[in-house]
Amino acid sequence: MAEYSGVDLYSNYRATLGTENVTNQSPRKVLVNKENALKALKDLIDAEDNADIKTRDDDFLLRFLHARKMNVADSYQLLCNYFLYRKRNKDLFDNMTTDDPLIKQALYDGFPGVLTQKDRKGRCVLVFFCNNWDQVNYPLEVIYRSLLLSLELLIADVQNQLNGFVIIVDWTDMSLRQVTSLTPKTLRLMVEGLQDCFPARFKGIHFINQPWYIDPIIGILKAFLKEKTKKKIYVHGNNMSTLHDHVSIDILPAELGGEGPSYSPTPWAHTIIQVKPIVSLRKC
Repeated sequence: MAEYSGVDLYSNYRATLGTENVTNQSPRKVLVNKENALKALKDLIDAEDNADIKTRDDDFLLRFLHARKMNVADSYQLLCNYFLYRKRNKDLFDNMTTDDPLIKQALYDGFPGVLTQKDRKGRCVLVFFCNNWDQVNYPLEVIYRSLLLSLELLIADVQNQLNGFVIIVDWTDMSLRQVTSLTPKTLRLMVEGLQDCFPARFKGIHFINQPWYIDPIIGILKAFLKEKTKKKIYVHGNNMSTLHDHVSIDILPAELGGEGPSYSPTPWAHTIIQVKPIVSLRKC
């Protein structure tokens, strides 16, 4: 579990929804539903007496309820998966901090990149420019650790819990040597952790500019995905216009055919590194 101070160090990454409502329910009804769901989830935790679940913190538990649309049984299962995954993969989570020089390098290389503006549905957009990966200096696992740290910070924002995330992966100039470092073992570890064990809604995963030798990688990823998740995978090739049908150009950087300037990973890297002294993952 991640802990943060009350200082808002990532306000630039909050939602800009305009007049669009996150929910059609009245504020009073939403509050009642939230309180009832929280109580029911805590009662279930107490009844099951699962020693792996380390906290009863309301804000933390709400992440799981939002991820599963207030379905208490599904939220509890996701909560159990979250802690069990960390227990089974201790090496992955040990010393997971931006003090790690490899994680810091991955962040400054843009893994992940986080756009400062949300899309028109209020979704947080993550971008990966694969040719920036220095696979000689750090493996795919480091990128995953960097991604998990970033998600732990981003998911503290309730708007991100409700509206979810969109991921854009740009394979431009990804070398065959880099591709051979995308090991099936780590890809499966990533899919398992993000699909079944993390309290976030991933609304769409978009692949663009992929060379022919990326197709087997996409095939491996799909083999690990549930059918519902497979439907959220979009392979655009060189057709930017189909990407823009899903994510509007006004928030995208120039590299993705957007109206913005070239993407810089520095703002997000600075943000999460600044939060570093007050971000920690409890050992499970």
